[in-house]
Amino acid sequence: MRVVVVPHTHWDREWYEPFQRFRLRLVALMDEVLDTMEREPAYHFTLDGQLACVDDYLEVRPEARDRIAALVREGRLAIGPWQILLDEFLCSGENIVRNLELGMSRADKLGGAMPVGYLPDMFGHTAQMPQILRLAGLTHACVYRGVPSSVVTDAFAWVAPDGTAVRTQYLPAGGYGNGAHLFEAPGQLEARAEEFVATMTRWQGETAPLLAMYGTDHSAPVAGLPEMVASLGARMDTLSGYITSLDGPAVEQLPRVEGELRSHARANILPGVISVRAHVKQAMGRAERMVERYAEPLATLWGEAWPGRFLDMAWWRLVDASGHDSVTGCGVDDTAQQVAARIAEAEHLGQAVRDMVTARLAAAVPSGGILVVNPSPYDRSGVVLVEVAGSDPLVDASGARVPSQTLEYAPTLLLDEEMDPRVALTFVHGTELYGQHVTGWSVTEGVLTFTVARESSAPFDVSEVAAALTDDVTRVRIVAEPRRTVAALVNTPALGHTSLAPSTAPNTAEGTSAAAGVSRAWEGVRAGERVLDNGLLKVEIAADGTLTLTTADGVTVTGAGRIVDGGDVGDTYNYAPPATDRLVSDPDDVEITPVCTGPLVAAADVRRVYRWPADAQVEGTPELPAGARSDGTEEIVVGTRVELRAGEPFVRLRVEFDNRCSDHRVRLHVPVPAPATSSFAEGQFAVVERGLTSEAGCGETPLPTFPASSWVSAGGVAALLEHVTEYELVDGELALTLLRSVGYLSRNRNALRPEPAGPQLPTPAAQSRGLRTVSMALMPHTGSWAAVPPAAEVFRHDLLAVPGAGEPSLPLPPAAAGLSVTGEGVVMTSLRERDGWKELRVVAMSDVDTVATIEGAFTEARSADLRGRPCGPVDASRLPLRAWEIATIQLR
Repeated sequence: MRVVVVPHTHWDREWYEPFQRFRLRLVALMDEVLDTMEREPAYHFTLDGQLACVDDYLEVRPEARDRIAALVREGRLAIGPWQILLDEFLCSGENIVRNLELGMSRADKLGGAMPVGYLPDMFGHTAQMPQILRLAGLTHACVYRGVPSSVVTDAFAWVAPDGTAVRTQYLPAGGYGNGAHLFEAPGQLEARAEEFVATMTRWQGETAPLLAMYGTDHSAPVAGLPEMVASLGARMDTLSGYITSLDGPAVEQLPRVEGELRSHARANILPGVISVRAHVKQAMGRAERMVERYAEPLATLWGEAWPGRFLDMAWWRLVDASGHDSVTGCGVDDTAQQVAARIAEAEHLGQAVRDMVTARLAAAVPSGGILVVNPSPYDRSGVVLVEVAGSDPLVDASGARVPSQTLEYAPTLLLDEEMDPRVALTFVHGTELYGQHVTGWSVTEGVLTFTVARESSAPFDVSEVAAALTDDVTRVRIVAEPRRTVAALVNTPALGHTSLAPSTAPNTAEGTSAAAGVSRAWEGVRAGERVLDNGLLKVEIAADGTLTLTTADGVTVTGAGRIVDGGDVGDTYNYAPPATDRLVSDPDDVEITPVCTGPLVAAADVRRVYRWPADAQVEGTPELPAGARSDGTEEIVVGTRVELRAGEPFVRLRVEFDNRCSDHRVRLHVPVPAPATSSFAEGQFAVVERGLTSEAGCGETPLPTFPASSWVSAGGVAALLEHVTEYELVDGELALTLLRSVGYLSRNRNALRPEPAGPQLPTPAAQSRGLRTVSMALMPHTGSWAAVPPAAEVFRHDLLAVPGAGEPSLPLPPAAAGLSVTGEGVVMTSLRERDGWKELRVVAMSDVDTVATIEGAFTEARSADLRGRPCGPVDASRLPLRAWEIATIQLR
């Protein structure tokens, strides 16, 4: 017998039950695993490749730590290398790295991680995973879903875009449960083993050891298994023991598979998880950006003591939320609720660190002034929205006038009512009144008047007010200082900051750069009747509410922003249209209202009224087995803010509607200006080209809907995104999913998937009723997608405005630079402090080799792997990068 039996469990941390309910079962399973392995010395067990199982168990059974460590050191219990089995497409590339880093460091403390990138149940795999694994020291991967039909053996070379390859073990004929049936009937051991050998020999050949993954979801070990394995002449091992003992061809000699694995040929990849519970994906995107691009870099460059524990807590929550049954939204409502709370905590922790650092910087800016922080690793000129007092023009530290535009005035009369003034005194807490601070008061003609402002140093004693009151005082007024929201065109240095303030005497050098090295001519936005134009992009709003976009060099997109609503009688895993669908794309009524007309920001509101079917006949009838949409409708108002800013080659859209319908999908359509047979989408350290179809074979209908993280481009137009979004290139248009509304975790009868993906449990919250808001931007462009990533950087990472908190007499501090990272196609993905070094991660997002230039206050630079282990000195001023290379540099 050539069979190698690998006992294991696949542990879904949370899914059709929430985390704590599953944990109770996990503790019982782990108790049984440890007892069985200690009782039967030949027993081996693989703990699903994720440390979360161990951590969740040890939180309840801390006394079992030494038992686990002993079994790991013996090589009988395989743990790690992941902290959690993630969904690779629904988190950032940096989240993937931190997941692996956490898992391997935690496993090291217990005897060492399994040296295999075990990815048994992810719904497809990202293109850069081979490079990520190799940079963490792992030379093997193991996968199940997404493998294309070109793979006809159990091993192949999986190649990342930069050329990095890992030997990849494919799990055919049942995936991670291909040997689960072997020992179900002891009297049929030999017959089942012969059947298994015949099946696996077709994949692995006549001489290779045959891998039997003996386990399935939440399965426990079977007592007496070593004896049954021995009776077949087989042997038992861990997955890492099996893979690392193979004596097969070198990776260079194996069949090659390049890039992402999203084929439906061998297994379902359940693509509907990309778009279900869209608010969870939105929250994940916000939280990741907050931690990755604001909290960590700011704390690294401008903080004092490194807030490592706070950031560690944020990353724990982000990694936990990335689970393949978590951020995906394919669990019960209780699970989704807990995932959303976890993500919110991560964002709050990131905000706390960001605010701590910016408060320190704002202390050097006079009250009434504004600190402006640049989260990008290069000098940047752009529009920032600030709130200031008075009506004086804004100036920078040199006294130069900053181009600005008032967008909105805050109310100055906060209260004017007949009331007992002594009751009004109870509103005062110290100097605080109505969220502001008392700057003065008066009693005249029977009226008590308070004046308030955001900041105040004036002395105030409420008892003096009480003493001045008489019986004829019957009215109370609260008057606030004049304040306005202003759009300002600000120049900021790379990962640095500058400052602004209102001034009565600006000098005449309007537009002078506040950041050394930045000089960018800008053209103001002009707005006319349904037209916005900033010289780079012209936006015309048609009578039906759609947009015509025209660039300065003549690229035109007509009909952008069309909203299409259709039925969806699928589930959280797979979209499925009703047999009798009814698409609604024409509004019943359209109103277009100008909001502001420039010169820095021009905007208009488009209000479209639709009648969408209220729900669908999900279960269907004998005549319509896949259901139909209802005749009853709901009036849905879709509001779209169309905004164009000076200097930006894209138009910003904010789409908002109250979802009062069920079982449907809402998409925003953008016609492509040139014929396109493929799309390009960014995600997880790569840009992936995808065609108009997806490979079929398993049974699941291979819809060509794909995920995009920060942008997608096709045929000369790009959509810039705030979070992972599902898209499809169909009939000459990019269709971007705004909402997918369904009512079941899995449906036993899904028209586009032959078998259930899980239990048929109701998920009413997955209907996503209520107010839904989605922001994106549209950018027509010429040539390749090379101009899109810089635009996405600007759209996704706003300049940060913070009120000054210093003494009013302080001068504005000069602009200060942090760290500059430049180079054709070079993108910064992380900057943090690590062991006394500033650790920077960059990616060459380019099809050709490039050079990164890193400048800042450091004298020493070295490269490191993804686990932070130093590799050798480098010249940071000229750092060569291969096309698509991920590089980690440590500076001090």
